[in-house]
Amino acid sequence: MPGSTNFLTRNKSIILYGVFLAALLFLLKWLELRFLIINHAFEIYAGSIAIIFTALGIWLALKLTSPKTILIEKQVFIEQPENFILNKTALARLNISKRELEVLQLMSEGLSNQEMAERLFVSLNTIKTHNARLFEKLEVKRRIQAIETAKKLNLIA
Repeated sequence: MPGSTNFLTRNKSIILYGVFLAALLFLLKWLELRFLIINHAFEIYAGSIAIIFTALGIWLALKLTSPKTILIEKQVFIEQPENFILNKTALARLNISKRELEVLQLMSEGLSNQEMAERLFVSLNTIKTHNARLFEKLEVKRRIQAIETAKKLNLIA
């Protein structure tokens, strides 16, 4: 090992100059980077904001345009047999009159309010009143819902 100490002592000045030059080069590169950032600060900030908003826009577009699957379950009722039996307990529980039941039957045939009024020999306002009471008793908002609920409860064929 005496040769290695001899090498260090012999080249001590060269090694010191090398370390000093490396430190000076590091300092110059650091200053160059610093001046580059100072001189182009606006461009750097604007570019970083543009990148952030671009990424945010892409993420938001993917969230908004992704298809959403909605599963709707609806009961399908099979046609009633030919021998229809009126559910009198449901009729009594809902307090539906015979005339309202007739209106409900005509509604299921697809007749308009005017046609129902002519067939039952009553005024149009009477039919509208029966409809409103039926919707309230069956807890529905539309004719189709009323017919569907009535068929489900075996009130109409």
